[in-house]
Amino acid sequence: MYPYLRSARVLLAARFGPRLDFDAESVVRLRIWPGDIDIFPEVNNGRHLTLMDLGRFDLAVRTGFWEAVHRESWGLTVGGASVRFRHRVPPFSAVLLRTRIVGRDDRWFYFHQRIERNGRVCSAALVRAGVTAQGRLAPVERVLEAMDRSGWAPELPEWVQAWIDAEGQRPWPPPQGKEA
Repeated sequence: MYPYLRSARVLLAARFGPRLDFDAESVVRLRIWPGDIDIFPEVNNGRHLTLMDLGRFDLAVRTGFWEAVHRESWGLTVGGASVRFRHRVPPFSAVLLRTRIVGRDDRWFYFHQRIERNGRVCSAALVRAGVTAQGRLAPVERVLEAMDRSGWAPELPEWVQAWIDAEGQRPWPPPQGKEA
């Protein structure tokens, strides 16, 4: 089940928490509950991504991104993610969820997120997310204008650009009559 109560708590705390600069890192403290774990018992691989939603929510509210999206009646969408799992996270663990925007291109914002436990990175993800307007992706520059951040364009880290390039090399689904 989606963590609606946790989402509400994170959004409320973010609304009354200190503002963050667009380049800053959001840090959310979480506790791992039985609903987060699988049969092994550790945080389920899909739940890592669900928990990472909370970090993007916190960052969006605290930077003013969320306010601009709502003011313009836009939506948010995830267009891709690459996750690496490094260490197990057992139930009832206290973790830190770290989120920051590492860059953007014309269509997408790129988030780097980490779940840490006792100073160790347990999972890390690169998430491509966009803003939707009337069922289509809104140009990133238009979104930045709505936030009074026109021209914000840090150079994409090399590893992010490599992921973008790799994503664009193989169409999916494969063309008819060709093997993947």
